[in-house]
Amino acid sequence: MAKKMNVESFNLDHTKVRAPYVRLVGVTKGQHGDEISKYDIRFKQPNKAYMDMPGLHSLEHLMAENIRNHHDRVIDIGPMGCQTGFYLSVLNHSDQEEIMDVLEKTLNDVLNADEVPACNEVQCGWAANHSLEGAKEIASEMLEKRSEWKDVFGEE
Repeated sequence: MAKKMNVESFNLDHTKVRAPYVRLVGVTKGQHGDEISKYDIRFKQPNKAYMDMPGLHSLEHLMAENIRNHHDRVIDIGPMGCQTGFYLSVLNHSDQEEIMDVLEKTLNDVLNADEVPACNEVQCGWAANHSLEGAKEIASEMLEKRSEWKDVFGEE
């Protein structure tokens, strides 16, 4: 990569990472002392695999709703456009181990879900595009590799 880009992930060599992983992207400090920690939660290997949209969409709803039951400083969790992962932003919390525990609990909530929250035309912009089973499959695959989440670049 010849030119440094403004977006951190554009400077990441996606051919070197080994999904799945959880990576602290960075910490932004506010002028009054608050800190926002941003995490790259990569479910699929970039440029090799991706989450199908109905499953990803349902996983987004399930994680967005349930992660807040396990952590009270979540700002946002949202999918990457490349469909390989999610970004998680939290306030005043950069303990990656604890974030991975929160993610594990949240993904277990997905496995135990009976329905996708806010899966209707009033609360969702594309309510017809959901798959609870797809979300559960993605969550299960991620949880199966829990022991690998800290290993961003794989075996050297």
